[in-house]
Amino acid sequence: MCATCGCSSETHEHEHEDHHHHDHDHHHDAPQVIELERRVLAKNDHLASHNRADFARDGILAVNLLGSPGSGKTSLLERTIRDAGGELGIAVVEGDQATARDADRIRAAGARAVQVQTGAVCHLDAAMVERAAAELRPARGSIVVIENVGNLVCPALFDLGEAARVVLASVAEGDDKPEKYPHMFRRADLVLVSKIDLLPHLDDFDLAALVARARRLNPAAEILEISARSGQGMTAWYDWLRARRAALAAWPAKEASR
Repeated sequence: MCATCGCSSETHEHEHEDHHHHDHDHHHDAPQVIELERRVLAKNDHLASHNRADFARDGILAVNLLGSPGSGKTSLLERTIRDAGGELGIAVVEGDQATARDADRIRAAGARAVQVQTGAVCHLDAAMVERAAAELRPARGSIVVIENVGNLVCPALFDLGEAARVVLASVAEGDDKPEKYPHMFRRADLVLVSKIDLLPHLDDFDLAALVARARRLNPAAEILEISARSGQGMTAWYDWLRARRAALAAWPAKEASR
């Protein structure tokens, strides 16, 4: 996260650089770094609770879509928008360190999108989502998908105010991703095993092993196998979105600010 990777602020970047140049001082700085980490997360969590309440008040399902670069997040959204975007009322917050290419792809597919360029920061945070949602102005009862920066580490630690977390694990990445990035998979509500159309070409990928590893970390997470290219499994994904939106509408008001 930011307190260890140095992406949070100019001040922290300086601390991180100093950390590298003066290795002999590490033990003196550790308590300060831990306290900074706590402050960063506490501030973020406070803003996230407000985002969650705002989304829930308007009956909006906010989904935090996470995965490594190339896992197929944007392709998934393009197919989803083309197939069911009108019915589901999908709007998208796109997070990338640079360029607006993904937001352009989303708009071309037929949905509204706001691009957030994070610069040196390797994840979205609650403040970024608050600003993006104000610009996006999603309709009541719609679905807002927040496509996070491609990264399986820092984004796992930052609550954005979402109602659900969806993690993509493409078959091209190998079947050991849950063990390598356990925090990401422990906090997932849904794991999408993506690009399964490539399975015939991947002799070294063990689908059953990936599923077993994900279930050991998070028995409560649902797991679906999908291909945005072929359409396999996409109906189950759309049904999951419909069910989560319906469940959100039935939540007691107090849950909105949890």
